[in-house]
Amino acid sequence: MTRVFSGVKPTGHLTLGNYLGAMRRWAAVDQHQADALFCIVDLHALTVDHDPARVRRLSRQAATLLLASGLDPEVCTVFVQSHVDEHARLSYVLECVATDGEMRRMIQYKEKAAREGARGGSVRLSLLTYPVLMAADILAYGTDEVPVGDDQAQHVELTRDVAVRFNQRYGHTFVVPRATHPKIAARVMNLQEPTAKMGKSDDVGPGIVYLLDEPDIVRKKVMRAVTDSGRDVAYDREGRPGVTNLLEILAACEGGNPEDLSGVYESYGALKKDTAEAVVEVLRPVQERHKELCADPAYVEGVLRSGAERAREMARPRVDAAYRAMGLLPPG
Repeated sequence: MTRVFSGVKPTGHLTLGNYLGAMRRWAAVDQHQADALFCIVDLHALTVDHDPARVRRLSRQAATLLLASGLDPEVCTVFVQSHVDEHARLSYVLECVATDGEMRRMIQYKEKAAREGARGGSVRLSLLTYPVLMAADILAYGTDEVPVGDDQAQHVELTRDVAVRFNQRYGHTFVVPRATHPKIAARVMNLQEPTAKMGKSDDVGPGIVYLLDEPDIVRKKVMRAVTDSGRDVAYDREGRPGVTNLLEILAACEGGNPEDLSGVYESYGALKKDTAEAVVEVLRPVQERHKELCADPAYVEGVLRSGAERAREMARPRVDAAYRAMGLLPPG
């Protein structure tokens, strides 16, 4: 069976973009068609300034929302990255295979380093090297497919390059994975800045719909979404990014085609109203299940504990093999 790995980083509250672009597919498709692992990648959250208590809180919330979105621990593996030591063990070994030049070409590093540099500051070393940790996350499990958004495709390509290089130098050890991309709503955009991704790292913002937003808050945010000049509802990503974003969100919620939907509406107001209601209905079962799970924290903790044990059993033989291949002595 194909093995799939993906994760969420607890740097902010999960958003509609996370759900429509990834989590819903994980629950509906990936966990049933593959040997699937879903991970809260909390070590990645340490690459920037952070509040330790907030990272713990968001990690627990992310795990609960993954389960609320439909992931079944009897079918897939749900766990926290830092609970499985093999991620950190393998990361250092892969740092000895990756190059400085590869790390510095990563777009996210270049953008964040430039912003900090302009302010007279500097980023953490872990921000430079975290794509190798991401590669370790993937390669430790013999992953075949990594469902990602467009912004993470470069990291999967790096993972492939590192795996091929390791295999050539030290003997075949790793499966070379491939990235997969959902066809619709792979990248939900900010309602107030429709040319920017709806990211979860911003704590506040009228352009971001969070999975736990109350229905009235969701409606207010969607109804206030930025649209475009003109009055006709047209699907045009370049010329009409605001309207196109609403059409894609509506299509993703209802299972339609955004181009076909553009011919249904004669006004922005009607499109916004229908989109708002569609989002409320999509989020309703997730929010209801989340409330139930929050009332039973012991269940969630048990899922994460069992998931980590299962993940550890899968990862350890391959990581041990990588250590031996690199020339490290096995423990006595």
